[in-house]
Amino acid sequence: MKIAIIAGSNRKNATSTHLSAYLARLIERNGFQATLFDLHEKPLPFFSPDEYGTTHPQVVALKQTVLDADAVVLATPEYHGSISGVLKNALDFLSQDHFSGKPVLSVSSAGGAVGVSSLQQLQAIVRNLHGINAPEWLSIGGAQRRWFETATPDEYEVGHEIGDRIHRVLDHFLALTAQIRKPKA
Repeated sequence: MKIAIIAGSNRKNATSTHLSAYLARLIERNGFQATLFDLHEKPLPFFSPDEYGTTHPQVVALKQTVLDADAVVLATPEYHGSISGVLKNALDFLSQDHFSGKPVLSVSSAGGAVGVSSLQQLQAIVRNLHGINAPEWLSIGGAQRRWFETATPDEYEVGHEIGDRIHRVLDHFLALTAQIRKPKA
């Protein structure tokens, strides 16, 4: 099964992007295919309803990545109690065709303790796109966030307190994905 991960920051070395890359590695270790769409590396033009069907190559790639996926991970930094502008812009290019019936895991990285406001907003957006919100979400903040800023990807596995939560949330999300998107007989 295919999982699309949209890393919703336009900052180089963003902790939400580091977390997204880590999730991609864990997803692949669990036998799923992960595709990371990094909005810093693949910036999109500003969405305009007049140009919804744009042929911009990054928009075409984003749409195809999410359309082909069996499930989606949306990762965002939390800015002023909200999701990032670049992630919202990316989501505006997508529709119910991309999300309907697909499990979606919401992930955030916050400067404070946790990024609950951005996670709630992502879940509202997912509902409006007819996706299926995973019952758990994932947020890193404070020391956990600083750890993702300074550790190398190989160090993420070494017994940090957030590791257990990441694995538990991801395991539930992958089980939900397998159950909902199981191949039809």
